[in-house]
Amino acid sequence: MAISASDVIPLSQARANLSELADQVKAGAEKIITKNGESYIAMIDARRLDYYHQLEREHIHLLLINDASQGLADVAAGKVKDARSTLSALQRRRATAANAAPAPSPD
Repeated sequence: MAISASDVIPLSQARANLSELADQVKAGAEKIITKNGESYIAMIDARRLDYYHQLEREHIHLLLINDASQGLADVAAGKVKDARSTLSALQRRRATAANAAPAPSPD
């Protein structure tokens, strides 16, 4: 839904006409309330807000499903390593680096 110039209302005007604005929003309009000439808040119907939240949750679920699918594809393609062997390799690398570091000189 496009916002028209009549849907942009200064906060002082919104205070004076809150009941009327609420009725318009309940009927399907969306209002932008401004403060000091800048966008401040939006008024939307509570059902629409619930719908937006539901869409956001669904979007997050789709992203998780996509990540899981990519992970499964990586496993199928052999692009993964065993956690134990990877941790062991890291520990060996750290131990080698610690042994190769010069000893601090006694002052």
